[in-house]
Amino acid sequence: MTAGAPGPVDDSDDKGGLRAALNGLTTRGRSFLAAGVAAAVCAYVLGQGDLLRVGLLLAVLPLVCVTVLYRTRYRVAGSRRLSPSRVPAGSEARVHLRMDNVSRLHTGLLMLQDRVPYVLGPRPRFVLDRVEPGGVREVSYRVRSDLRGRYPLGPLQLQLSDPFGMCELSRSFSAYDTLVVVPRTEPLPPLRLAGAATGYGDGRARSLALAGEDDIIPRGYRHGDDLRRVHWRSTARYGELMVRREEQPQRARCTVLLDTRRIAYRGAGPGSAFEWAVSGAASALMHMLERGFAVRLLTDEGSVVPGESADGFAGSTQDSADSAGLMMDTLAVVDHSDGGGLSRAYDVLRGGNEGLLVAFFGDLDEEQTAVAARMRQRSRGAVAFVLDGDDWARGAEAVPAAPVSGRLRLLREAGWTAMAVPPGTELARLWQQAGEEGGGQSSSAGSTTGLSGGWS
Repeated sequence: MTAGAPGPVDDSDDKGGLRAALNGLTTRGRSFLAAGVAAAVCAYVLGQGDLLRVGLLLAVLPLVCVTVLYRTRYRVAGSRRLSPSRVPAGSEARVHLRMDNVSRLHTGLLMLQDRVPYVLGPRPRFVLDRVEPGGVREVSYRVRSDLRGRYPLGPLQLQLSDPFGMCELSRSFSAYDTLVVVPRTEPLPPLRLAGAATGYGDGRARSLALAGEDDIIPRGYRHGDDLRRVHWRSTARYGELMVRREEQPQRARCTVLLDTRRIAYRGAGPGSAFEWAVSGAASALMHMLERGFAVRLLTDEGSVVPGESADGFAGSTQDSADSAGLMMDTLAVVDHSDGGGLSRAYDVLRGGNEGLLVAFFGDLDEEQTAVAARMRQRSRGAVAFVLDGDDWARGAEAVPAAPVSGRLRLLREAGWTAMAVPPGTELARLWQQAGEEGGGQSSSAGSTTGLSGGWS
């Protein structure tokens, strides 16, 4: 049910609905009906007319209540509003329910119940007093989840009762809403990244200079174009008014690579290595979007979150909030993949210059380390955060093992700024440390690494 829009109650056939209504008789209603039938039978046997009238009254009263209650099933409208509809894991959202009595009669006692997944908390129930004609009742409840995902809310169930308490009828509204629980994000320190040299940052002046250059490819005239930009040679050639196009400023590119291989992680739950990697990727995406980068999300399976451009990057005209929402919604439901390698992601990356590459890897064997090392050749700057499953299984006191240190050394020799991620470490601290190490590597490597200034 969307905010402010009435939600219709589920329709059903008359026979099935009437049978369900009869099944909704309360203990009082069933007692009245049984007493009425018994009195009518006794009156017929004994020939007592007065007792027959009493029996008929007792038997008809619950049936009348069932009929009236059944016929008024569409007289109540409901709506639901989420505030907000997208929340980070561990944060609360409030659900507002609104009930409108659109009939000309008072309602009886109403019990309102909303269906929610068990991970969001207990199922909320509310008891509403009689609602006057045209009256409105509003209630709210809170939901919270430490696990990211998409959780359906609804459908809303309403239990109607008659004034005599003879019958209770449950009805379900047809619509539901979805609460999106996205990964937690950390604010990251603003560092100047070497991979951004072709866009914002060092490349900003270059981009703005390009904006003033005339593109030799003209386009058709549009209402409001400056007549001083009319390209007369093309106009004479095509027979219609043509104007010179302006080249748009370039944007720095950043690809965030998330390793989702099932064999690369151990454990589950909010404190697992995989959840840390997902949260880290979300933090990096949000940080780079805030800095004005054209960002895309890539997984080990080679799947790219759709962007405005064909290569998956969020284009320069796409609103950053829309891009962030799309990628965060994807990370909210991302799960382990059954793949065993990073070759598909490498095939996507080797298609062109990727600008800056920020990767979150799980366990890497020798073969996958070699594949990751080759990814560095297609990017101007590359930062890798490597999570070792054994370290995270041992806990916060774990020390990086020799194989892990060897993998990091191979990545660094290939030009990566590679960081080991101890259990429970904050990404902001590693981000700052990676920036300092990246600046040192670029200064020492010079032009051989392709970096022009590192992080500062």
